[in-house]
Amino acid sequence: MLQLEFIRANQELVVRGLEKKYFPKASESIAEVLALDEKRRNLQFQSDSALSESKKMAKRIGGLMKQGKREEAEVLKSKTAQLKRQSKELQEELRQVSDDLQNLLYEIPNVPHQRVPEGKTAEDNEVLKTVGKIPELQEDALPHWELIKKYDIIDFELGVKVTGAGFPFYKGKGAKLQRALINFFLNEAEKAGYLEVQPPILINEASGYGTGQLPDKEGQMYHVTAENFFLIPTAEVPITNIYRDVILDAKNLPIKNVGYTPCFRREAGSWGAHVRGLNRLHQFDKVEIVQIAHPENSYQILEEMSEHIQSLLQKLELPYRVLNLCGGDISFNATLCYDMEVYSAAQKRWLEVSSVSNFETFQANRLKLRFRGKNNKKELAHTLNGSALALPRIVAAILENNQTPEGIRIPEILRPYTGFEWIK
Repeated sequence: MLQLEFIRANQELVVRGLEKKYFPKASESIAEVLALDEKRRNLQFQSDSALSESKKMAKRIGGLMKQGKREEAEVLKSKTAQLKRQSKELQEELRQVSDDLQNLLYEIPNVPHQRVPEGKTAEDNEVLKTVGKIPELQEDALPHWELIKKYDIIDFELGVKVTGAGFPFYKGKGAKLQRALINFFLNEAEKAGYLEVQPPILINEASGYGTGQLPDKEGQMYHVTAENFFLIPTAEVPITNIYRDVILDAKNLPIKNVGYTPCFRREAGSWGAHVRGLNRLHQFDKVEIVQIAHPENSYQILEEMSEHIQSLLQKLELPYRVLNLCGGDISFNATLCYDMEVYSAAQKRWLEVSSVSNFETFQANRLKLRFRGKNNKKELAHTLNGSALALPRIVAAILENNQTPEGIRIPEILRPYTGFEWIK
């Protein structure tokens, strides 16, 4: 959530940033925010003034009563009662205006960093670099949705029977490959200094608002209505919420956490060949890295997180590219976001497997996540997160890129984790 002080001081910059993200009626929304803020401050002043005057009169009433000036005291009592009623009415109006302002701020996205390129769709994203050699497969190479049937390692039909589309079963070496990847990613994160946590996969409403998943305008989250819980779309949500309403010490920054969880996304409106097989699921596994950083260091940390994710792709021997997302494609919360895409040789296209983002103070403001800086002053921290990594498309690329007439070769780095070299 954007800070009101920042909006007041940088109205034009904020509007331009929101327009870069193609946020509708950016200028009108910010004007409405400022008008509500002005009204809120005026109401607060009037309420405080009425309450202050009431307290002064109460002291005068006591003095008049001691002096025996009962009639004068009764007049002041009447005025005091009127001021109290006025203050109560002002407080009720203040609460409503404050709620309206807060709800409006919840709907406004973060302002993109100046390095975010102009553009409306994924086609406008900036390719920063491409690493690795595209594998050349035999003419009869199969996409992963055919390979998983051939080797009987992932069963979509069984998932449909038990749950529905987008909830596959992993079997045999398919299940072991999943487990191997999760352990590999967690171990690599631990080597990089991340503390592992295993968070809940259900969150309450406050947690959803804290990291910006709520209000859920696109209806992407699964909602457990009886308890008003939500299934997490990513481990970022519960891990970052560890620090909601927390004041940290600057000397302990950055804080680095990693967690594995299943993730749940409704993916409403998604269909077509581009989401076939493992390309898009309602439930999938992911290892997530999260950092709470000092504002002075957060962009250096973003680069370090990007390098960590890239090192995983290099060790898995997967060709990849790094994208700087344009204004129209960057997420609601992010100021700057890099996507990592691996090349799927059988599908002959790039598949997104990770996003690493800096949110600056956007989440911290919602979370009331602060640290004690210079002179013991409380400041909002910066939050960052990245997929390290999401499994489905990694699995798809491993299966497709490593297929041979003899079977599917397991990348060397994973063999100590899988216990086998081939899927045959």
